Amino acid sequence: MKITVFNGSPAGKESATSVIATAFLSGAAEAGAQTNHIFLCEKNVQHCKGCFTCWFKNPGICVMQDAMQDLMHAYNTSDVVCFATPVYTWNYTAYLKNFVDRLAPLKSLVIAQQNAHFDLIDTKPKTQKFMVIANCGFPGTHNFDVMQASFACCNPFLEIYRNCGKLLKSKQPDIKQQVDTWLAAVRRAGFETVKDGDVSEAVRKALEMPLMEVQDYVQYLGMGQSAQY
Repeated sequence: MKITVFNGSPAGKESATSVIATAFLSGAAEAGAQTNHIFLCEKNVQHCKGCFTCWFKNPGICVMQDAMQDLMHAYNTSDVVCFATPVYTWNYTAYLKNFVDRLAPLKSLVIAQQNAHFDLIDTKPKTQKFMVIANCGFPGTHNFDVMQASFACCNPFLEIYRNCGKLLKSKQPDIKQQVDTWLAAVRRAGFETVKDGDVSEAVRKALEMPLMEVQDYVQYLGMGQSAQY
């Protein structure tokens, strides 16, 4: 099994998002998977021009020759594709959005309708499974709502949403112990994905464990908290 993480954090290898993705991939590798952690901020990927050449003139071929050719190969040859990103203004980052936009050559000129949603069908049926890893520096769960709606289009089998994300790189012993306990569940999720093809309910529940109470986390950040917004 080949698992590829497309990490959209501008902080790349130093990001809190990378902490989560690395834990997942280590569990997957332990179970025998071939893993690949791609940091999109390190790649030369131009913005989609919206010229639609890849649909009407040269189907499947983008007019721009850049790092996207290799990234497309990694995407197409993976059994599991993971979109990893911090929350930026309620959604995923520009790096990841740009990558997703550049997947346009995979679409055909056939419109399909599902419920009230219209989209172009893929030139070839998707063979990979999709998952999401997202990190938010704020407490609470609703900061992921917009992102969840966006990623619903790829029907992910696993979504790991981590709030209070500033704690992931903390060196304080008590916080680090709690974070390490949670990351052990992330590694187990990676292991089970490869070994069992899915993640158990027990591990999914462990992935939802809180790292710190909201009031304590706001204090940890050195910020104030308003009763209303």
